[in-house]
Amino acid sequence: MQILRREEYRRMPWKNGQGMTEEILIFPPDSGLGDFDYRLSIAHVGADGPFSTFPGVDRSIGLLEGDGMVLSLPDGQDVALKQGSEPLAFSGDWAVSSRNLGSKTVDLNIMTRRSRFRHTMKRGNLEVLHGQATRTTTTTLAIFNGDATIIANGQTISLHRFDTLVFSPGDSLDLTITAQCDVFTVTLDAEHQS
Repeated sequence: MQILRREEYRRMPWKNGQGMTEEILIFPPDSGLGDFDYRLSIAHVGADGPFSTFPGVDRSIGLLEGDGMVLSLPDGQDVALKQGSEPLAFSGDWAVSSRNLGSKTVDLNIMTRRSRFRHTMKRGNLEVLHGQATRTTTTTLAIFNGDATIIANGQTISLHRFDTLVFSPGDSLDLTITAQCDVFTVTLDAEHQS
């Protein structure tokens, strides 16, 4: 298990230059926006406008903070993403635009290169985390939308809002987690090349 602290996340402009993101994790570590296999980030959306396109990439987005936003999809469908909403999965190939429902929003994004990985993102409580993390063949990421305490191997660890736990395949899950907040879980499965 690895702990990624929010203060260590890399801040950078969006690919389209119209906002800021906190990059939590990118793989491979030396990759960039054009050649990553997967990328987890927090986006700060201060104004209405288009999302960056990422050809060959699948995306999921979940609301962390704010009143929410309406995403306009290329099929003409508008999808509202609000507090408590399930994350929305969509293709990075699509031209998607957003409209904030209030002031700025903060959202969680996972992107996976379709030929290399597939992912799921769920919002829930600790039961969701335990259900996801017990799968030993996947990498599981848990992003906390508040404070939490973990007891692992006899050591007590405090987590703060937007900190991330990374469970790699084969990690021991003999731990106790106490949290009074939502937890977003992301599972990453490698695509098998033939």
